Amino acid sequence: MIGLFCRSAIILDTPDGSSYISPIKERSLTDSDLEKGDYQQMSLPLSNVRILDLTLIMAGPYCTLILGDLGAEVIKIEKPGIGESSREMPPHFFEDQSAYFIAMNRNKKSMTLDLKSEAGKKIFYDLARVSDVVIDNFRPGVVGKLGMDFESLKKINPRIICCSISGYGQTGPFKDRPAFDLVIQARGGIMSYTGEPGQMPVRMGAPMGDLSGGVFASQGILAALYQREKTGRGQRVDISLVDCQTSLLTYRAQFYLVGKEIARPVGSGHVSAHPIRAFLTKTFSIVIDANTESIFAELCEAIGKPDMSSDKKFNSRESRLKNKEELYTILEKAFLEKTGEEWLEILEKRIPIAPINTIDKALSDPQTLSRNMVVDVEYENNKKLKIIGNPIKMSEIEHETFKRPPYLGEHNEEILTGILNYSPEQVKELKNQKVI
Repeated sequence: MIGLFCRSAIILDTPDGSSYISPIKERSLTDSDLEKGDYQQMSLPLSNVRILDLTLIMAGPYCTLILGDLGAEVIKIEKPGIGESSREMPPHFFEDQSAYFIAMNRNKKSMTLDLKSEAGKKIFYDLARVSDVVIDNFRPGVVGKLGMDFESLKKINPRIICCSISGYGQTGPFKDRPAFDLVIQARGGIMSYTGEPGQMPVRMGAPMGDLSGGVFASQGILAALYQREKTGRGQRVDISLVDCQTSLLTYRAQFYLVGKEIARPVGSGHVSAHPIRAFLTKTFSIVIDANTESIFAELCEAIGKPDMSSDKKFNSRESRLKNKEELYTILEKAFLEKTGEEWLEILEKRIPIAPINTIDKALSDPQTLSRNMVVDVEYENNKKLKIIGNPIKMSEIEHETFKRPPYLGEHNEEILTGILNYSPEQVKELKNQKVI
């Protein structure tokens, strides 16, 4: 038998001066574990981190997906018999799992638990004692009513990190209002300048209100874990989806704060740098970004107008901004003279250019495939499903690990007996009581 010890208990000082045994739990890998690929999982950067995941739908699940891909043990806690609502999201299903749910929940374990029952709360507290992070995306106040907020949990685990993702955060006049992605995009300001000039603003193609919250939450959790190594204490991480959208305003916000310029839609173009835009060709649409002087000169030569780059109307960013309508009229005409394939052949090694790929083409792009961004996960009966890969590539990760999303309550017994040392009889009784 091979024994690899990947976790060790350590004694730390707590804020009140008492000593405390860290929830980091010793685990020994067996030959069986290695055959199942658990050694690879435990060699990942966050393999010592256990997360209790109370989140639903997208913002929270996307956060824990990022952390799970990096090796964290993510225990998704769901309502017995029902699970989280995205499990039933239409229209596409594979092996009785919603494609929507599949997209957000690989590399996780599922445990069903009635958090309103006393027995369910006891189990949750037992897990919190031996976990590192608790994450939710409920409205402010919900975890407090359940007794699962940071103030409650730090009493039983001073090292616990509690992350809450909500529409407006835990403070402010709107904190109790409901909010979903479209509402966040609208209130956050970015939607106001997304779309074509003179048309009604449109929703961003990707649900960036939710996804950006998931990304910022993962960063907050990682920062809290790092700081805990220095202080020995956990903390609360408060993520507002509107705050995240405000952060993403970047230079458009600064344009207003400096010059009182209110952002308006510019389609596929850019407000100040030109030429950046989509163009029609004889076959399909392409985009280019030739806003620097050297790249613009390359473009002018490629379209057969080398003198245009030295023309006073186009020889600087300022002049191209002033004369952008004339510039785009010339380029529109030029790009219609050849096929998209021809323009890619001519320009790909000279300027930033790309076809506007539909999803099928994006997922079969040779660059995408070469970076393992479409991978297989195995289901029962040797069935496989392709899913999106992990964009974080690290030199110390030799083999990426991807496990299919869990079925509802699939890991109940494993968690209760393996982590909390419950007996099979206790597990059976909890099932009979519908606690799990």
